[in-house]
Amino acid sequence: MIDKSFESPSAAVADIFDGASVMIGGFGTAGMPDDLIDALIARGVGNLTIINNNAGNGETGLAALIKAGRVKKIICSFPRQTDSHHFDARYRAGEIELELVPQGNLAARIQAAGAGLGAIFTPTGFGTALAEGKETRRIDGKDHVLEYPIHADFALIKAHKGDRWGNLIYRKTARNFGPIMAMAAKTSIVQVSEIVPLGALDPETIVTPGIFVQRVVETGAQASTAA
Repeated sequence: MIDKSFESPSAAVADIFDGASVMIGGFGTAGMPDDLIDALIARGVGNLTIINNNAGNGETGLAALIKAGRVKKIICSFPRQTDSHHFDARYRAGEIELELVPQGNLAARIQAAGAGLGAIFTPTGFGTALAEGKETRRIDGKDHVLEYPIHADFALIKAHKGDRWGNLIYRKTARNFGPIMAMAAKTSIVQVSEIVPLGALDPETIVTPGIFVQRVVETGAQASTAA
C-alpha cells in the first residue's frame, strides 16, 4: 500500500543533510512551508543552498533559517526587501553567497529541471552583468543567454490538501512555485492543512500529481490561513 504520509514535520525532514540543496516554495509569505522550515532549523543542519523567490521576510520561515546561520548560498530573485534584514546583514558580512536570477528565469530553470532539459535559451538578462561569462546565441533575430536547469536534493512545499499518495491541491496564490519545485527535486516534502482519503480530491482540481511527491505531513488548518 502506498502511503507517503509522515507523522510530523521533524520526521519528514529527518534525512536532510549538511550541504544539501533545498528548494523552498513561497512568494514572500504566501505558500511558505513554515512548519517544515522550523523542523529543518531544529534539525541543526547547515551549509545549505536555498532556492526561493526571495531571501526571507521578517523573523519567521526562511528568514529564521538565515538568522540561524544555516544557509551558505541562496539562489533567488528578490534578495532585498524592507524586512529582509537577516539576509542583508549576513550578505554584508560575507557570510552568505547570492546568485541573483530574474524571476522568469528562475521559474524557467526550475521547470527545465523538472522536464529533464539540458539547458534553455532566454532573452532575459542579455547584455547585463547577469549574462557575463555565459554562452549567447541569436535566435530569430533576438539575442538569448544560455541558462542551465536548477535541480535540488529536496523541496519543501506548502499545499492546501493532499492524500496519502501525494496528490496535491493548493490555495489561491499559495500555489506559486510549489508545483514546479516538486518536479525539480529528488525528494519533495509537502506540508498540508489536511490529508484526505483517496478519492476525496476531484481529479480535475489536482495540480501536483503524487508521482512528484515523496512525503506529505498534515500540519493543521493554520497551514492554509494565508493566501
